[in-house]
Amino acid sequence: MAEEIVAPLPDLPEWAANKINLASPRLGAEAVACSNDFFAEMNRMLQDGPAVFRPAAFDDNGKWMDGWESRRRRDSGHDWCVVRLGGKGAIHGVDIDTSFFTGNYPRAASVWATYAEQAPGEDAEWVEIVPSVTLGPSQHHFVETRDAGLFNWVRLNIYPDGGVARLRVYGSPAPSWEGSDREGIVELSALRNGGRVLGWNDAHYGDVWAVLSEGRGRNMGDGWETRRRREPGYDWIIVQLGAPGVVERVEIDTAHFKGNFPDRASIQAADVGWGTDSSVVTQSMFWPRLMGEQKLEADKIHVFGKESLETLGPVSHVKLNIHPDGGISRLRIFGRRS
Repeated sequence: MAEEIVAPLPDLPEWAANKINLASPRLGAEAVACSNDFFAEMNRMLQDGPAVFRPAAFDDNGKWMDGWESRRRRDSGHDWCVVRLGGKGAIHGVDIDTSFFTGNYPRAASVWATYAEQAPGEDAEWVEIVPSVTLGPSQHHFVETRDAGLFNWVRLNIYPDGGVARLRVYGSPAPSWEGSDREGIVELSALRNGGRVLGWNDAHYGDVWAVLSEGRGRNMGDGWETRRRREPGYDWIIVQLGAPGVVERVEIDTAHFKGNFPDRASIQAADVGWGTDSSVVTQSMFWPRLMGEQKLEADKIHVFGKESLETLGPVSHVKLNIHPDGGISRLRIFGRRS
C-alpha cells in the first residue's frame, strides 16, 4: 500500500467548537461550480475527514492532491469555487485549510455568502463575510465572520490561484423541520435540524458526528466506535437536540457493525438550561432514565417506541450509553417539539 500521511486534527477556536460544519457532505453540501479544478477536483475540498498526502501519487494532470487545486493562472484574475451548503444557517466562521499545499497554496482568500433557492447566477447579491485574509503553507486558517445573516451558499475566492485542502463553514442550521408527520413528529436529533454531538467518553474509531447524519452508514468507519473496554463500565455519547421535545421514538442503527456492536444500549435524558458543554457532561451522570437497557443485534436498525420509553416530558439533551463498548452507525431521536 502506498504511503499516506494524514493531517493532524486542529484545536478548534471557541467560536467553532460547538458549531456544525454547514459545508459537510453529510448535510448534503456540494461544490457546484468553480473557475478551474485542473489539478484536484473541487468536491475533495469538502470531505469530512482530514486531508491526506500521498507522496508517490500522480495522475494524468500531475501531482495528486487531496483538496481543490486550480492550474497556474497566466492572467490578472483569480480563482473561485461556489458551494451549496447543507441547509440555511447562520455562519459564525470558516476554516480555510491548506494542509500539504506548500509551494502551491493561494496567497490570500476571501469568502462571500448569499441565500438563493437556485444556484446563484451572475446577478447574485453576494455578501462578503470574510474579507481577504493572508494564507500560509500547510496550515489551518480560522476566521470569524462579520455578518449575522442566514445563508445557504458560499463562494470561496482564492488569490490568484492554487490549492485548498479543506473548507469548513462553521455555523448554526436554521431548521425547516421538513418531514413532520401528521402527528407533528420530527427528527429532533438530525444535524440538518440543529442536533449536535456535545460530548463522549471515547471515540477511538470512526467519527462521532456521523451518528446524526442522513441515511445509513456507508461502512464501519461511517459511525461512532469505541476501543475495546478492558475495565468495568460502559461508553457514552451526549447529543443536544435541535429543539426541546417529547421523545416518541428512538432508532439505533448498527449498520456494518457485526463483530463489534454493543451488547445493550440505554438512554438518559433531561431538559437542560444554560451551561457549558463540560458542565452538561458532568450533570449527565444524574439524568433520569429515558430508556432502560435494550439488547442490540448486528447490522440492524433497532426501533424503540413508546412502550420502551419513560415519560419524562420535554427534553433538550439525550445521553446514549452502550454496554459495554462497540460501535453504532446512527442514532435518531424522534418526537414533538415542545
